[in-house]
Amino acid sequence: MAGVADDPEALEVLTGCVVRWRQLPHSERSRVHLACLPMADADEQAAIVNALQRHAHVVVQKSLAEGFGLTVAEAMWKARPVIASAVGGIVDQVPDGTGVLLRDPADLVAFGGTLAGLLADPSRMRSLGRRARRHVRDHFLSDRHLVDYSRLVEHMARL
Repeated sequence: MAGVADDPEALEVLTGCVVRWRQLPHSERSRVHLACLPMADADEQAAIVNALQRHAHVVVQKSLAEGFGLTVAEAMWKARPVIASAVGGIVDQVPDGTGVLLRDPADLVAFGGTLAGLLADPSRMRSLGRRARRHVRDHFLSDRHLVDYSRLVEHMARL
């Protein structure tokens, strides 16, 4: 099983998850799904990620370090509420009201409470999802950059 260069612990973490998953009672295990994405076929990987995010009630990105988290932006575009670590570029991607940022990505009690609270409040999930999609539309899509460049050219022409 191959991993990605920027996540050398991935195989160890996956193995631990599988062990814990197998220990769950069947009634719980049937509700928990582990997905191992193919690394060799980028198109297949993208299709699987897209399907998982579209089906998810909440998307979680618990990074210890992150630049621009594409997983976060993709989930937000799909109007899914995001719970993410307050690290790196994720902080700029997820302003108040568009998702939930975890101050300490290693605090599993806070993460569990945040996830349980969000899942128990479908109206909040929908609201976060709508605002998240709007935020991505307004800040991260390429046509927004075209508008910015157009304004810059207009401004420069007036100088």
